[in-house]
Amino acid sequence: MANGKPRVLILGGGFGGMYVALEFERALAQGANLDVTLVNRDNFFLFTPMLHEVAASDLDITNIVSPVRKLLRRVTFFHGEVESIDLVNKRVGLSHGHEEHCHSLPYDHLVLALGSTTNFFNLPGLAERAITMKSLDDAIFLRNRLIANLEEADFECSPSTRAPLLNFVVAGGGFAGVETIAGINDFLREAVRFYPHLREDMLRVILVHPGKTILPELGEKLGAYAQQKLVDRHVEIHSNCKVTAVTDRDLTLSDGTKVETNTLVWTAGTRPNSLLDTLPCRKERGRVLVNEYLEVPEWPGVWSLGDCAVVPDRKTGKSHPPTAQHALREGKVAAQNILATIQGGQKKPFLFSTLGLLAPIGKRSGVANILGVNFSGFIAWWLWRTIYLTKLPRFEKKLRVALDWTLDLLFSKDLVQFTNVRPSIVPQVEEEPVGQASPALVGAGISK
Repeated sequence: MANGKPRVLILGGGFGGMYVALEFERALAQGANLDVTLVNRDNFFLFTPMLHEVAASDLDITNIVSPVRKLLRRVTFFHGEVESIDLVNKRVGLSHGHEEHCHSLPYDHLVLALGSTTNFFNLPGLAERAITMKSLDDAIFLRNRLIANLEEADFECSPSTRAPLLNFVVAGGGFAGVETIAGINDFLREAVRFYPHLREDMLRVILVHPGKTILPELGEKLGAYAQQKLVDRHVEIHSNCKVTAVTDRDLTLSDGTKVETNTLVWTAGTRPNSLLDTLPCRKERGRVLVNEYLEVPEWPGVWSLGDCAVVPDRKTGKSHPPTAQHALREGKVAAQNILATIQGGQKKPFLFSTLGLLAPIGKRSGVANILGVNFSGFIAWWLWRTIYLTKLPRFEKKLRVALDWTLDLLFSKDLVQFTNVRPSIVPQVEEEPVGQASPALVGAGISK
């Protein structure tokens, strides 16, 4: 304990970790006697369901992020990286700053909410060449790549040079892949009219999916509907297919197709954070096994949730899916159970059933299943925007996103390419006029 206060350390600021912290924020405001610290590599909370809208230029870059320090006033925030976790001695190694200063923080209760990382399945060259869709940097990088390719292709005379610039591939037919392909397809086909040497029929937008029908979580009927809509909008879909080889100029698919491209967006797999591999607790496919209270049974004071945990589901006898709607609710329950443990109260099990699943598929249409009822077309797209707008933290961000969406109805998408490389500056030495004293010499009382 620190100053007689139980120390709670939360690792990760995604949906799970942030909602643990927000629940403690409310408890502290009500007088709880705790020392709570949130550790995250970014100083903002990223609303990942809207990442594809940043990549497709539907939303301004900063409108889907909320500064942690504006969300949390009572919970301490540590902006840095988690380097190591010592469950035996109850300490966590951290680093931060440009020089990566090292710290070791003790805890009484530890919350593992580190999220997941991209799984490249050991395919040679994939990690170095693919664009992922996990972070704000990824979305900005993809947007820049789309615009840069259009700019370069507009002045390329050779078709063999132009083709790789106008072929775009997304691997993975789940929610992230379908939302990304739909967004960039709309963006590219709207943007190409501003490039005089390019035509829409020069674009080739490809979705690669290992299953029979995209969006398998929504069922075959809605998946088939979404697939047909994308095909109608000139998206080329390769079902029952995988990427088997990647080079700087092309990639090869398992159906024998070879595509010349410099843009491969990889959404085909995730894995739990690799730090979990170092922990001496029971795991399943890299995720920590927890009980119905979200605690790690063999390690008192350790809790896990979201992508980091296998959370048992009483109703199905299986485990809860690692989705955002589960993670944020797990975060609230974990915080309440930690408080109950500290204060001698009654812990409560995590009980929740998926309310619905939604996905936009471009051109103001979407697919959704809400409480078992299927929706498609405009109403599903409207539901997606309405529901996620209400989930976005902070009124300021809700207002900014609503304004962006309104302007998107009236104006074309922005084609500004953002560069994040500082230009090199070569200092120039100015020659002094003949007979004129140097200012430095004059200031020193010396003249020529």
